[in-house]
Amino acid sequence: MEQYKVAIIGGGPGGYETAFKLNQLGISVVCFEKERLGGVCLNKGCIPTKALVKVADLYSEMRTASEFGLENCEFPVNYEKVYERKNQVVEKLFSGIEFLFKKKNIPCIKKQITKIERVAAELASVPKKHIKYILYSADEICCEVEYVIIATGSEPKELPFLAFDGENILSSDNILNIQELPKSLTIIGGGVIGCEFACIFSQLGVDVTIVEFLPDLVPTEDEEISKKLLMAMKKMGIKVFTNTSVVATASLPLNISTENNGRDAVATIDLSLSNGKSISAEKVLVSIGRKPVFNIETIGFELNTNHGYIEINDFCQTKEEKVFAIGDVTGKLMLAHTASKQGMFVADFLNHLENNKSMTMRPLDYESIPACIFTNPEIASCGLTEKQARERFAAIEIGKFPYMANGKALASGATNGFVKTIVNSETDEIIGIHIFGHLATELIAQASILINSKSKVSDLKNIVYAHPTISECVLESIISINQK
Repeated sequence: MEQYKVAIIGGGPGGYETAFKLNQLGISVVCFEKERLGGVCLNKGCIPTKALVKVADLYSEMRTASEFGLENCEFPVNYEKVYERKNQVVEKLFSGIEFLFKKKNIPCIKKQITKIERVAAELASVPKKHIKYILYSADEICCEVEYVIIATGSEPKELPFLAFDGENILSSDNILNIQELPKSLTIIGGGVIGCEFACIFSQLGVDVTIVEFLPDLVPTEDEEISKKLLMAMKKMGIKVFTNTSVVATASLPLNISTENNGRDAVATIDLSLSNGKSISAEKVLVSIGRKPVFNIETIGFELNTNHGYIEINDFCQTKEEKVFAIGDVTGKLMLAHTASKQGMFVADFLNHLENNKSMTMRPLDYESIPACIFTNPEIASCGLTEKQARERFAAIEIGKFPYMANGKALASGATNGFVKTIVNSETDEIIGIHIFGHLATELIAQASILINSKSKVSDLKNIVYAHPTISECVLESIISINQK
């Protein structure tokens, strides 16, 4: 039986980054991935969607090129080539990760772990350092390890009356595999994923409708940002129904009819809404959130869970101290970079344990992890929203700066946007930065540095930003607070 110090279950961003870090620290590690290295992010999420975002944004710019004096820039979309390019990007990165595993001599086993068994039956009678775990695939023993890191990720939720069929009713995984643009698309769910796909397909000429149960789109974002996104989407031609749900009753079954739309015969899905209206679309994307991929019954010891998510402490430990969980399966922040950061944290933690080093590690601050939404315009945030800040602090100050007043944004034709900074009035500390506009997802790194270093407004008085850059909007939003 093979023996390692650590076993990682899941080869996504959390899993493979942790494997590399442990290997660098000289800690033997094995990784199990039942499908493809890179996980959801590389194969079904972040990377393929960003490849589509690039095409959508480029095509949108081309269609407005006449505003810049460039005439006759109308071109048809060859979605088959768009699809091929997306796959090429994914394959190149996948090959890179595979290469690094081989170069570092890290075993990566393509098996699904079906059972984890503790070797020592009674914790109380066995010193913690002697506790080990056996991992099984089906009934076959895979290895014995001292530590286990669960990084099994998440998958799309589905509605019971709109089960995914991969052809008409699509998940966020399925929609990346369509090879022809539909004429119309209805998206159920106006969260991050739904809004990103809405912008992508609308920019490519698809008739898009969003149905959102809550009052606002991207409800996790600052309310002002949500309202601006709604305005931008409506201007783009996207039809948006908020405070609305799809009706599911026995008397209103899903109706899929076939008609000829000028190409081939296609199915049209008819949906009834809670606002009394009905809509039809060629494709329906159900984007109502994600659920953890983890079967608690495979564990031969007790782990605490909350709605299926594994509960962890500040050091990513589960109830079983030598078993850790990272990434989407913990339900903290379902972002690839959160999983990676948790993994790095666990690797350093294990290094401290194995080498008897003093523990000076600061727990992760999930509120200070940046989030990005690749809509058009982009959205990025770090820290507290205005509502959260007002609930937590006695007094806050808000600084804002519009893209319209920025020279680079004006010259680039990207004036729809603003930067909003939130400051704790008592300490002068920057506690939140929210960006709506061109390159927001790149600018947010500045906010992450400022907030995680607990910077104050006064700390920036001697900082010089290059001109002309859109980054100046960040500085201007901060220093505007002192100018009030």
